Amino acid sequence: MSSKQSSGIQTAILDVPVTVERPPYNPGPEENKILPDAGTARANKAASLRAPEGTPGWADAHARQTVLQQHCDYFDTDKDGVIWPLDTFRGFYALGFGLVLSLFSMFIIHSSFSYPTCPGWLPDPFFRLYVDNIHKAKHGSDTGTYDNEGRFIPQKFEDWFSKYGKGKDGLSLADVMDGLKGQRLIMDPVGSFGAFFEWLATYILLWPEDGVMRKEDIRRVYDGSIFVDISSKRAGTAKTKAA
Repeated sequence: MSSKQSSGIQTAILDVPVTVERPPYNPGPEENKILPDAGTARANKAASLRAPEGTPGWADAHARQTVLQQHCDYFDTDKDGVIWPLDTFRGFYALGFGLVLSLFSMFIIHSSFSYPTCPGWLPDPFFRLYVDNIHKAKHGSDTGTYDNEGRFIPQKFEDWFSKYGKGKDGLSLADVMDGLKGQRLIMDPVGSFGAFFEWLATYILLWPEDGVMRKEDIRRVYDGSIFVDISSKRAGTAKTKAA
């Protein structure tokens, strides 16, 4: 037995329950007009059905960076393509993670991702990240939204919400845990932990009052545009309290 959606493409077999429980993004003709070629990776635009051209203004301003590089841009404060551990600590602290979580995030990120991004064979003695090579730090057991070159695949992004969002315009923490289990690859503890850490950090960053992280906010985490907004709002709030 099988099941088809409006596109006419079979995506589920009723005798295989997991294919019914986790439906992929299967757009109809109208959605294809809004977001054409969803399976083709976008080099510099975090495109979705709601934002087919990426984040307005941000995508154009960062047209010379891949979406994964854009994700890191906030932490590269002097824009020299090198992110020091202190840059990461300061970035997380400005986002509201506090002293302990900022230190923990700095340690996890730089101990895990510094060497893969190094331009040579020797490890960096200062555990710096090199943005030009950040695509080499991509790990498994994730959503697959970034491809191995740091581009953004709309189909994979939409798949994540279609499979695990349960019809909501976002994800709860329980949905994320379901997704992490569903995306987990065999013999991949590093990738599984990396995905868990990234989603936990995203939830702490967004901290939704109703427990549901909004889809558009998550998309903007992918291209990094939301980091600037959140840190600016927090800085403004701090100034207001000080005054």
